[in-house]
Amino acid sequence: MKFEVNRDVFSEAVSFAVKLLPQRTTLPILSGVLIHAEGDRLTLSSFDYEVSAQTSIAAHVADEGTVLVSGRLLNDIASRLPNAPVSFSTEDSRITVTCGPAHFTLLSMPVEEYPTLPEVGAQTGVIPGDSFSEAVSQVAVAASRDDVTPVITGVQLEVGDNDLSLIATDRYRVAVRTIQWDSGRAGGDAAATPVNALVPARTLQEVGRTFGSATTVSVSISGNADRELIAFHADDKTVTSLLIKGNYPPVRRLFPETVNDHAVINTAELVEAVRRVSLVLEREAALRFSFSADGLTLEAIGSEQAQASETIDALLTGDDTVVSLKPAFLLDGLNAVRSEFVRISFTKTENPNKPGPVLITGQSSREEPAADGYRYLLQPNLLLR
Repeated sequence: MKFEVNRDVFSEAVSFAVKLLPQRTTLPILSGVLIHAEGDRLTLSSFDYEVSAQTSIAAHVADEGTVLVSGRLLNDIASRLPNAPVSFSTEDSRITVTCGPAHFTLLSMPVEEYPTLPEVGAQTGVIPGDSFSEAVSQVAVAASRDDVTPVITGVQLEVGDNDLSLIATDRYRVAVRTIQWDSGRAGGDAAATPVNALVPARTLQEVGRTFGSATTVSVSISGNADRELIAFHADDKTVTSLLIKGNYPPVRRLFPETVNDHAVINTAELVEAVRRVSLVLEREAALRFSFSADGLTLEAIGSEQAQASETIDALLTGDDTVVSLKPAFLLDGLNAVRSEFVRISFTKTENPNKPGPVLITGQSSREEPAADGYRYLLQPNLLLR
């Protein structure tokens, strides 16, 4: 095999192919990137039996062929090559990479032992790349990082007739975002594919970042009960992932239909105040938030040596309210709000001394709620006393 390719294009393709490779694997061959040269195209692929990535780029191919090479090593080399065309050739089990004055010799891996990439099923729907990327960044942060309960380490995708909802929870908070979705089905035809897909959060985050600049992203959900698969495709790039098995908890029912009491605050001011006041907190401690007609007061009781408080403007509707929230979880929700103002709504419980979860949504102005379909429900700690 022999080809020449643009350095920047080759480096970006290798980087994409290795992003989802596992850091450690019991099968070294799964750490490889498969390079196939044919016609005037290179196809770079990676697969670890759970997640696959494949991309195609233009190249001057002198001799067609296929080779398997260590992905991490090739990525390190490609990202540091000088500004010159990249020449790539193979002879027996040796690979030669030349770029300007730089010259590398690598050992290939046995292609015949590499697994066959999964086949992508028929298209289920299409979503705008920018809104999909934004929705993933807003929601995936709320997914659990505890592998003890795999079902909540994923993001649940729920397909509607004209929209797609992304849902994530770690039991302490729930994030939901709904975006436009085109199923391509006319007249409300019944879907021939599953309408829900539970995707590993880490994989979905990489997909969101990769396809954020794409005009549209094609989504395919296929497979059977034993092996369900989701595929994302845009701009000569494809990512597939096995879906997480299990029943996702019915977290939608936790959201209240209506909430009367709420406060509207400048988002940036609240973020900065939370960051400042929480400096004195011990790890895992919560901030006390007191909402009244005079504004919002944040209080942190860190230790005998350090306390902090700050008062900022807030427009309160309803009764005075005091809640205690973990700052890291609160900041995740506030940073996901894409509007100048944020609304914090206070739900009730049967116990008047125990506040319910707070609901965080965007506000396009002090008076008008945002229409972006983002909601973040956060469970408060017990009130600090």
